[in-house]
Amino acid sequence: MVDVGKWPIFTLLSPQEIASIRKACVFGTSASEALYVTDNDEVFVFGLNYSNCLGTGDNQSTLVPKKLEGLCGKKIKSLSYGSGPHVLLSTEDGVVYAWGHNGYSQLGNGTTNQGIAPVQVYGWGYNGNGQLGLGNNGNQLTPVRVAALHSVCVNQIVCGYAHTLALTDEGLLYAWGANTYGQLGTGNKNNLLSPAHIMVEKERVVEIAACHSAHTSAAKTQGGHVYMWGQCRGQSVILPHLTHFSCTDDVFACFATPAVSWRLLSVEHEDFLTVAESLKKEFDSPETADLKFRIDGKYIHVHKAVLKIRCEHFRSMFQSYWNEDMKEVIEIDQFSYPVYRAFLQYLYTDTVDLPPEDAIGLLDLATSYCENRLKKLCQHIIKRGITVENAFSLFSAAVRYDAEDLEEFCFKFCINHLTEVTQTAAFWQMDGPLLKEFIAKASKCGAFKN
Repeated sequence: MVDVGKWPIFTLLSPQEIASIRKACVFGTSASEALYVTDNDEVFVFGLNYSNCLGTGDNQSTLVPKKLEGLCGKKIKSLSYGSGPHVLLSTEDGVVYAWGHNGYSQLGNGTTNQGIAPVQVYGWGYNGNGQLGLGNNGNQLTPVRVAALHSVCVNQIVCGYAHTLALTDEGLLYAWGANTYGQLGTGNKNNLLSPAHIMVEKERVVEIAACHSAHTSAAKTQGGHVYMWGQCRGQSVILPHLTHFSCTDDVFACFATPAVSWRLLSVEHEDFLTVAESLKKEFDSPETADLKFRIDGKYIHVHKAVLKIRCEHFRSMFQSYWNEDMKEVIEIDQFSYPVYRAFLQYLYTDTVDLPPEDAIGLLDLATSYCENRLKKLCQHIIKRGITVENAFSLFSAAVRYDAEDLEEFCFKFCINHLTEVTQTAAFWQMDGPLLKEFIAKASKCGAFKN
């Protein structure tokens, strides 16, 4: 969450108006337009209004916020904007609205007319630099799927002035389009007509950022590191560069020209926290906790009510006929401290941050506690961390914990790196039945035909 005071345009508003803001976005070629959502779910816009980029139905600029009645109460989830200028806005119900300049059919409604209307969004509009990722640079009047990304699950897409970034569920980053300032992060300045995989050190990427007003790109990794590349204060950075920032928003506030926001921001107020934020804050809090777990001599402070709400295992445990229901401290000896702490923190945050080695232990816990969603998260972590050295150990763990998808993934990895894997200690330390089963299955796949 951020403070809108970083963006000069908000100095036009009164303190009362500032205090009501819960989400906001600054956009435009001069950072001269803004949209914000209040705590009453009302939507307001103000600033310049070239090509009706404010969505008010006219081209009249305004220093006084105007309410967009048609979007009030729609529970806005995200907002993106292009250099037309045009705006795309999505709601929690999955409806996408588009308005503004439509000379290249960037509104996706099959015409070149302006107006607010719901659309289904793949990729369309101006494509002179290959920013649609279609393998060519011809303009596209209606939405078309990006063929090069058909085989992956895309979690996030962001668009710069003439380049595009995509993030998959595996934490892989793809980029394509214009690259005059190195904004693709490929190490050179050559444009790309189709998506290419971009390495951000060796870390898993969890968030990517770009905006139409700048040739700047940014990414945040699972370890909390923020990288930037492209045009940064007049310099061309052609590879992802590690910054000291803790969020990608600061990259654009400090290094982009103009200082726009690349997304719809959640606004921080000292007296306001969402339920999710409050819950996350109270994890392992001695002040409010009513129960402690002791693992390896260390304590973790939790709340019985939260555990019962979030986990069937604890809902059953904290019954009057269970001894644990009367205890203030519960000893855990079947799992390690990092694993059990990660599990309890997951119940408060819905996220997991563990290295693959510990994720194996968490997979064991998730299996024991019948936490299927947690099992899937663990499998994703393990997939991202697989190497030649640990591949067969991970395969064995997948078999042991009945994780069929992970088992198949590890098996294919072992087959694709068969020579190296069979030379590791883990391969020859496996028990006989599992080793025989692997060899038999590999033989059926033709692994030994040569």
